[in-house]
Amino acid sequence: MRPSTQQDAGRPIPLHDEAEFAAMRRAGRVAADTLDFIAPHVRPGVSTAELDRLCEAFMREAGAIPATIDYKGYKHASCISVNHVVTHGIPSDTKVLKVGDIVNIDVTPKLDGWHGDSSRTFTVGKVSILAQRLVDTTHAAMMLGIAQVKPGARLGDVGAVIEAFAREAGFSSVRDFCGHGTGQVFHDAPQVLHYGQRGTGVLLEPGMIFTIEPMLNAGKVDVKVLGDSWTTVTKDHSLSAQFEHTVGVTDTGVEIFTWPGGSRLGVPG
Repeated sequence: MRPSTQQDAGRPIPLHDEAEFAAMRRAGRVAADTLDFIAPHVRPGVSTAELDRLCEAFMREAGAIPATIDYKGYKHASCISVNHVVTHGIPSDTKVLKVGDIVNIDVTPKLDGWHGDSSRTFTVGKVSILAQRLVDTTHAAMMLGIAQVKPGARLGDVGAVIEAFAREAGFSSVRDFCGHGTGQVFHDAPQVLHYGQRGTGVLLEPGMIFTIEPMLNAGKVDVKVLGDSWTTVTKDHSLSAQFEHTVGVTDTGVEIFTWPGGSRLGVPG
């Protein structure tokens, strides 16, 4: 690993070599496999705490540790955010899923010192037309953002396309939280905004690794953090959805480390 000559928020941006990309593929595979595993368990009547326990057991069986446990005092193996919870929902035995819910599950297994960070929003039974459209739009926005990643592009290109796509669909792209560099450090430079202007921000170079993880709200963009200092909700109580992949900048484009079934070069057309 070597630092880029660029900095973000005063921190140098790490550039990773092929051996480090290989390590990220292994960590990313565990993240993707964990979300594949948990998908059929996301059903009416299950508590978010039970989903968290299942995710933790799966990650540990795969030889990884949940990076979120004891991170800044957090005590769970995942963040599970239901309906109007934007991010960092705390798993609870009393929060039981019901038909019509949408639920984001965010996991970060740490394997051999490397972090694979990914999340998906699942639907619980039949959901409203609005909820399904929000989920579909959020996933599509993430993939559009990933498609901007290549040497010579700028991070502002990623944020701009996500924000424009969300706005065209009648949704808002959350500004209070962003993607981030990762690798051997859970949260590293650069910051990856999900809004912005093309041609601005960090110049992308081969070897950069970061997450793209847009949160789209069905209503206004405003959010607030609750008294537990983690759970973040929409101020207007509107639905919120999120998807996340960890990606790396290659010599020719992008590699998605957390793609289901294994790392993927490029973006599916």
